[in-house]
Amino acid sequence: MKLFNLLLNILWLVCCGIWMAIGYAIAALICFVLIVTIPFGIASLRIACFVIWPFGRTTVERPGAGAGSFIGNVIWVIFAGWWLALAHLVTSIPLFLSIIGIPFGWANLKLIPISLMPLGRDVVPTEQAFGR
Repeated sequence: MKLFNLLLNILWLVCCGIWMAIGYAIAALICFVLIVTIPFGIASLRIACFVIWPFGRTTVERPGAGAGSFIGNVIWVIFAGWWLALAHLVTSIPLFLSIIGIPFGWANLKLIPISLMPLGRDVVPTEQAFGR
């Protein structure tokens, strides 16, 4: 299974992973420059690391994430989340047009909720998420 995840991750990286990770890195840089939004930049980098190598990992809700995460996610959606979600949607369309890209198109669509609400989530190995 790990070899299969490695193969999927390499193909993902070539097809769209690097470009989506660059988008998250740009969002993080903007957040770091604005200083007040540094927590959003950290979340953006965490998701960028997930987006660049997603197979074999997933996200889970962070225990204790409460109202602060919710309010932060609302602010995130307004300023950065919507265009990252749109980028996932637009990137998935050409992937669906090729047979090899269909799983990657689905993976892109699965990343939309995470791009909209990254705060209060942790990236964990898939085995750990199901073992909770």
